[in-house]
Parts: sequence; C-alpha cells; structure tokens
Amino acid sequence: MMILNNPPTEEDYKKYKSRELMSMRCHQCDKIFSKFKHRLQGDTSHNDDIYFYCSVACSHKHRSRVGSKIIKCDCCGKEVKKKVNDLNRSKSGKHFCSRKCSVSYNNTHKKYGYRRSKLELFLEDKLNKIYPFEIKYNCKEDIESELDIYIPSLKLAFELNGIFHYEPIFGADQLKKIQNNDGRKFQACLERKIELCIIDASKTKNFNEEKYLYYLNIVRNIIDNKIKSSNME
Repeated sequence: MMILNNPPTEEDYKKYKSRELMSMRCHQCDKIFSKFKHRLQGDTSHNDDIYFYCSVACSHKHRSRVGSKIIKCDCCGKEVKKKVNDLNRSKSGKHFCSRKCSVSYNNTHKKYGYRRSKLELFLEDKLNKIYPFEIKYNCKEDIESELDIYIPSLKLAFELNGIFHYEPIFGADQLKKIQNNDGRKFQACLERKIELCIIDASKTKNFNEEKYLYYLNIVRNIIDNKIKSSNME
C-alpha cells in the first residue's frame, strides 16, 4: 500500500480509480488513514492541506501549533501570540503586542524625518511669526541638555512633555530614567536662573489644530506676562 506524505500529484491520481481509497499519514498524530480519490480531488480544489488530518481535532491541534508563535513585543517585552503569516509580513523584523507599542517604538527609533513632534513644529511656526526676538528650539548649548523652546532674552524655557514622561510606555526603568533626566534639566535651569515651564502634552496624540492652538495660547500667555514683568523692572 502506497502512503502519501505530500499532497497528491496528477501522477498519483492516475494510479487510482475514482472510488478507490488513497492512504496518507496524518500531519498531527502520524496515524495512517484513507480517503476516496474523488473526495481528495474535491478537497484539493479548496485547500491543499485539509485532507492531511485524520480528524477535525488533529486539524485544529496542528494548525494552532504551526499557524502561530509566541513572541516578545520589541517595545514592552510582553509575550503575545501572533500568526506566522503576520510575523512573515514584518519588513523590519520587529513585532509588537499592540498598535500603541508599534507607534511608540517607531517614533523613538526612526532613522529619518523629524525627531520633534508635530506640536513642537506647529509652535515653532506660530511663535516665529508672532515674536521678533530670538527663540531657540531643541537647543542643547545653554544647559547642556535639550530644551524644547528657549528664549534667551527672557531667560524663559518650555518643555512639552508627552506621555513618555508620565507613563511606563517602555517599562518602569525607562520611565525612571526619563523623569530623572527631567529633574536634572530643571535643576540646570534653576542654577542658570532660567525659568522652566513644564507643559503636559500627553493627551495630544494626533494632529488637531484646536488642541494645538490651546497649547499655543498657554505659551503665549506665559511669554507675554514675562515680557510685561521684564518691562516693569
């Protein structure tokens, strides 16, 4: 008796009559089972693999075993079950447990484009049109650490803190490092008599001009009040 270990070919079919049984080995349990030739030919037109299981139970077991894998999220380290097809489609070779982790990882590891948020770019464009004095953006030279917005003539700086400054997106250890760096930055400004204003921008995820104008008004009010107090002195 010939036992098929692979999907039947045209040559295999020619060796059997329509109502003759063809034997094969179950891919899950290795049990030898048989099906009529005409049944196999019908199954082949729908799925080249379906008839290699002796039962529905073996089919489900085998497909769950080879059809998915447990992987670790490249962002947060969480274990998650992913379909093999989805894993193979990843061009970067990186895998994530959620869209949130995917976006977070790509934003912090991208090798092209801007490192700055759309909110920062929006504020730079608007502030440069409103105020005639020098405004620095993402400059490190004044306190040896990056300031999102710094106005030297007013000794005034702004930090636009996203969600990474408040929630452990990359884990508790990374959050602690970010917050420690925030503390050192605040101390450096204090030592140089720079007023540092922290703005919580963690709720702004997508571009929304109404929300961006809200932050612009906050920054403008602080700058205008600083200008007034400086003139009074």
